[in-house]
Amino acid sequence: MSQLTERFGHDNISPTPKNERSMTFFSTFTLWLAANVVITSVMTGMMFVPDISFQDAMIAIFVGSAIGAIPLALTGVIGTRTGLPTMVITRAAFGQKGAVLPALVNTIILVGWSWIQAYMAGLSLDYAVKHATGYSNINLFVILTEVLVVAITIYGHRGVESIEKWVSVAMLILSVLVFYKLFTTYNVSALIEMKVSENPVISGVIAFDIVVATAFSWMSTVCDFNRHCRSEKSGMWGTYLGYLLASLIAMGLGAVVSGFSILSNMEQTYDPTVLLAAYGFGLVASIVVFFSVLSTNVMALYSATMSLMNVFPKTDFWKPLLALGMVCTLGALLKETLMTNFFNFVLLIATLFIPVFAIVLVDYFFVKKGHYDAEDLAFDKKGLYRYQNGFNIAACVTYILGALFAYYFTYVHPLSIGATILTFILSGLFYFGLMAASKQLSAHQEHETEIPTKLEV
Repeated sequence: MSQLTERFGHDNISPTPKNERSMTFFSTFTLWLAANVVITSVMTGMMFVPDISFQDAMIAIFVGSAIGAIPLALTGVIGTRTGLPTMVITRAAFGQKGAVLPALVNTIILVGWSWIQAYMAGLSLDYAVKHATGYSNINLFVILTEVLVVAITIYGHRGVESIEKWVSVAMLILSVLVFYKLFTTYNVSALIEMKVSENPVISGVIAFDIVVATAFSWMSTVCDFNRHCRSEKSGMWGTYLGYLLASLIAMGLGAVVSGFSILSNMEQTYDPTVLLAAYGFGLVASIVVFFSVLSTNVMALYSATMSLMNVFPKTDFWKPLLALGMVCTLGALLKETLMTNFFNFVLLIATLFIPVFAIVLVDYFFVKKGHYDAEDLAFDKKGLYRYQNGFNIAACVTYILGALFAYYFTYVHPLSIGATILTFILSGLFYFGLMAASKQLSAHQEHETEIPTKLEV
């Protein structure tokens, strides 16, 4: 048994030494490209049309992604500078004990993402097998998907990096072929002139809010991977450009497919593979979509494991991974229930995690002036981040109020302008104000290790 586990990944919460980092600009770019050219992003774009026009949908996708990717990339910079996983970094703002809460919440959320991804991958695999053999068994293929996800993830970040670059190339090729097929077969002007729904559920502003929330949903995982980047500059730009291009391709593809399918009087479905099949890409699309969702699910399971290790740091990497893998498999069998509540789930992520990373970014760049003691964050030897018995009251209060604000103005009394960016800005300002009022703005700086504030080339 020990010989077998020795071959598994031994990822932990210790700062990643620079001489052991493997991710270049290209590998970072392809990782975030592959992670987001995925079926759930396509499905998001599908939901925008015909509630809003195709032009408005593309504007919302571009502007929302361009804005949302900024804090995503900046959070990744913290991971590259410190070499720490995301949830360990939250200890700097929330305190050594206070960071347990966001870590547990993040684990739950990532498990939810894994459920959705496993079901979508199972659907695609079922379609491919049924097309080739006539056999159909969605439950079986959902289980097989999660088994494969665990088999890849158990090798740690090496397993994640090895699959992403191939998946990104495959998804790019498929996307180019689908766009070419659609725009040479159908009348583009008809898509542009298409009438919007008379009773829309989603407005242009809400679409923008959903796109931003989707970008923000990755902030809880970005440092888990960008801690392995060789330089801050390549990591930051690889993340930003990879995410932006992926979002434009995936959500844009969803908007195009949805629009042309409505113009062609096709039956509407939340499974893009069915619509792609009508355009002649059924088998190829289902195979590529399967691997794209598989790669994203690998990232979700990996980050869920790292989040749990923030709570139980002495645990071997493979043990919580196997436990979470079993939970993800069982949850994915909920199937239709997952898809019915997909958008609510995306907005729930915004509710729970936008305040967290507003606090983290303000804490790092404005309160601590770009300085964290990575060793003390990981091992708490100097006690720099214990605050009040392990809790930073300012961060905890801000998080609770920010989450309540986001929940109220998302679910109870939705704002016409959306709540994502407003929650982010107000949470950051409120945290900075509390830290200033409690005279903690520079209390820790003199003790922290010397970390460069300029981006490394």
